[in-house]
Amino acid sequence: MKSAIRTIIATAALAGAMIAPGFAADPLKLTLGAMENGTVFWELEAMKALELDKKHNLELEVRPLADAKAGQIALQAGEVDVILSDFVYASIQRNSGNELTFVPHSLAVGGLIVDPAANITKIEDLKGKTLAISGSPVDKSYVILQAYYNSVTGTALADDATVRFGAPPLINELITTGQAQASLNLWNWNARAKLAGKTELMSVWDMLKALGVTEQPPLLGWLFSDKTAADKTAALTAFLDASFDTKAVLLSDDAIWDTIRPVMNVKDNDALFAQLRDDYRLGIVRGYDPNNISAAQQSFELMAKYGGADVVGDVPTMADGTFWKGYSK
Repeated sequence: MKSAIRTIIATAALAGAMIAPGFAADPLKLTLGAMENGTVFWELEAMKALELDKKHNLELEVRPLADAKAGQIALQAGEVDVILSDFVYASIQRNSGNELTFVPHSLAVGGLIVDPAANITKIEDLKGKTLAISGSPVDKSYVILQAYYNSVTGTALADDATVRFGAPPLINELITTGQAQASLNLWNWNARAKLAGKTELMSVWDMLKALGVTEQPPLLGWLFSDKTAADKTAALTAFLDASFDTKAVLLSDDAIWDTIRPVMNVKDNDALFAQLRDDYRLGIVRGYDPNNISAAQQSFELMAKYGGADVVGDVPTMADGTFWKGYSK
């Protein structure tokens, strides 16, 4: 009887301790740098609305960044723990001795947009046309387009077409006003071009498939240092789990899109809202296996072949550890 009473008392004491103030584990803290007005905020807003950060005991501080370069500087300086970048940049840094690593966030999306009035029905028809490209001559999607064009025609796209480079809004203006007959832009600007009556001739993924890449590679991902991975493993894992959980909801649930609509900059444009939602879903990563990175390796080799050191750095092979081996989903 005394033994039973002691058991009851011990159980009650344990229960009291569990609900006592301060017993709950301290939240796992992580600082994320993200470009202001970037589409990454769509996921972050959804994560917050769904309380998936709280579910994973995560306290996420988000610091707005002016541009991608600012993010790289902030990461190198230790001002943020994680930024959004591409795996080619991660490999360049690792090959240079700066140990950064990567977990996929989105697939290679977007494509070659053409003006129906220009009679461009196949890639060869770009010859003699004006092509507007978002970014610079070392933009990864542009390198892939050049590789595909060369594989079909045997000639260089830059020699056959007039190529203009610029920021995404300018590229969208060039294609929608008829100043360019084709364009390669960020996927969210391509959505706007489609609504303006332009069409997608082929996606970047179609080009990669034609060049022999076996799976759709992840273009962008969460980038962080090996040190952060070692020092903040639990917080990083919590964030990645929350990120993948959020992606799953964004992929299947229309209601969450109504919730995050205010941060999508669509106002009352229902057609743009639907186009952006549907195109975003095409790029959602559904899982991650660090042992299955062949698509990224194949894509890297293509960029090294057609873009050279200007695109992939001085080492033409993807660095070991570019994809973080400490996580899978």
